[in-house]
Amino acid sequence: MRPDCTDFRQLFLDDVPMMDMRAPVEFAKGAFPGAVNLPLMNDQERQKIGTCYKQQGQTAAIALGHQLVSGATREARLEAWAAFARAHPDGYLYCFRGGLRSHLVQKALRDEKGIDYPLVEGGYKAMRHFLLETTQQAVAQCDFVLVGGLTGTGKTDVLHLLDNELDLEGYANHRGSSFGKRATAQPAQIDFENRLAIDVLKKRARGIEQFVLEDEGRIVGSCTVPLELYQGMQHYPLVWLEDSLANRVERILRDYVINLSAEFVSLHGEEDGRRMFAEALLQSMGRIHKRLGGERYQRLSEILRQALEEQQRSGSVDLHRVFIEGLLSEYYDPMYAYQRAAKAERIEFAGDAVEVREYLKARALRRPRR
Repeated sequence: MRPDCTDFRQLFLDDVPMMDMRAPVEFAKGAFPGAVNLPLMNDQERQKIGTCYKQQGQTAAIALGHQLVSGATREARLEAWAAFARAHPDGYLYCFRGGLRSHLVQKALRDEKGIDYPLVEGGYKAMRHFLLETTQQAVAQCDFVLVGGLTGTGKTDVLHLLDNELDLEGYANHRGSSFGKRATAQPAQIDFENRLAIDVLKKRARGIEQFVLEDEGRIVGSCTVPLELYQGMQHYPLVWLEDSLANRVERILRDYVINLSAEFVSLHGEEDGRRMFAEALLQSMGRIHKRLGGERYQRLSEILRQALEEQQRSGSVDLHRVFIEGLLSEYYDPMYAYQRAAKAERIEFAGDAVEVREYLKARALRRPRR
């Protein structure tokens, strides 16, 4: 039998398959990329056993567990564990702390299916702690630079052309702004943090010690940037990306209208998808109602409604350009101009996409500052 695992670093570097024995409610709060939830107990069983443990102690709780997870239910779960183990002979199983649940499943596989399958010592809690430390150590030890710029300049596009980017919006499945919601749901906060840490881990394993990330706020949709990283972002040097208003309008039209509409339609079908896309844009508009002010909100909202109606009727997206240009020139650009002035001392370079990309590539070749 392979030994139980204590090398968390290698688990994540190699994307090792893992079987999560925790209840679904625990898994939903946070897990690791690629882990499969095959719980020893479902949520209801876990709750009953937890109550029994508090009231009557461990022995009674274990007895109740054997009673609840028995017969056909137990056999079905055992077969699912065995199927995973056979399909992933290089994998591991884990529960919250690598304790009773992991050992019960490990014993059942060995005794009843003839499968010796190793567990992760310390379980989910130990791996989670390792990933939190991974991010903290990177913030303390590595060099960081931010990419800023007006809305629509293509900051994410530039990041994706670099080997040393950290894509906070990608981890959060959100574009970062009030209009940044995607057609698919955002991850849980813990999943967001885990994705960030694993990407950092893999990049540092390749020798990368300088990272580029977009100049974000603390909140990316519903996900919160880890405090130590966000605090660093208030001081990191800044590279400012520039582009024309016309190009920015077209880029926003592509991302927030054409592509987002296609995402909703792909997931929900033509009729429901278009309706949900329209609702998402109108809700996004509503989120900045107070900041826009009454008159401006009413005027831009009406242009947006007309654009959505025209898109629904004919497929044309031309009216969206009017809405986007108005929103940029009247709301986003003045706000970002103020932010740029406040951060002027930290800006070490400014240019278009090609110039910024080349500057950042050259910067990565220089010795890290820390």
